[in-house]
Amino acid sequence: MATERPRRREVLDVLREAGAPLGVAGDAERLGVHPNTARFHLDALVEDGAAERTLERPSGPGRPRTVYTPRPGMDRGGSRGVRLLPQILLRRLAAAGPAARGEAERAAREWGRYLVERRPPFSRVSASDAAERLTALLADLDFAPDLGGDVIRLRHCPFLELAEEYGPLVCDVHLGLMRGALAELDAPVEAEALEPFAEPAACFARLRRT
Repeated sequence: MATERPRRREVLDVLREAGAPLGVAGDAERLGVHPNTARFHLDALVEDGAAERTLERPSGPGRPRTVYTPRPGMDRGGSRGVRLLPQILLRRLAAAGPAARGEAERAAREWGRYLVERRPPFSRVSASDAAERLTALLADLDFAPDLGGDVIRLRHCPFLELAEEYGPLVCDVHLGLMRGALAELDAPVEAEALEPFAEPAACFARLRRT
C-alpha cells in the first residue's frame, strides 16, 4: 500500500501534463509500467474522484477507446494543516486586547445557533430537554460530555492544544457555542459559566434555569 500512493500520484501527474485525454497504453508508456498497472491506478483515481473515464469515438473503424482525464480542482491528497487556520485566527483575535474575549464568545454564539437541532415550530422546550439537546450537540463536536443535573462534564477538549496556548479565548468560544444553541432553542436554561479543568480530567459547563 505504501508504494501505491506515490505511483498513483505519478499517474495523476501524467494525466495533468498530457493536456488531452489519455488511454491506458499512453499512460503506461509515459510511466514505463505495465498497462495493467496503469489501468489499476487510473481506475482507482476514478473511484477517488480525482479522474474521469470516458469513451472516445474512433476516427475510423474499430471499438471506442477508454480514455482518462483529470478532474478539475485542487489535489485532495496530501496532509492538512488543520490547526494552522484556528491558530492564525486566534492569534489575530488575541491581538485585539480586552475586547477579544467578547468577540470570540459572540462569534461562537452564531455557530451554536446554526449547529443545534432545531425545535419544532410552535413547541416549547423544557429545561431538561434543552440540556439533553445541548449535550447531544457537544457529543457531536467530540467533547465527550456527561450531563448530571445542572452541570455538563466535558471529558475531552477537541482544541486542547489551542486551549493550552490561548486559554480563556478558546473557553469563550466553547461557552458561546453553548449559549447560542440554548438561545436558538428558546430554552428556559442558559449556560452560566465554563470552568476549565474543574476536575483534573474534565471541564464543567454550568447551566442555570431562567
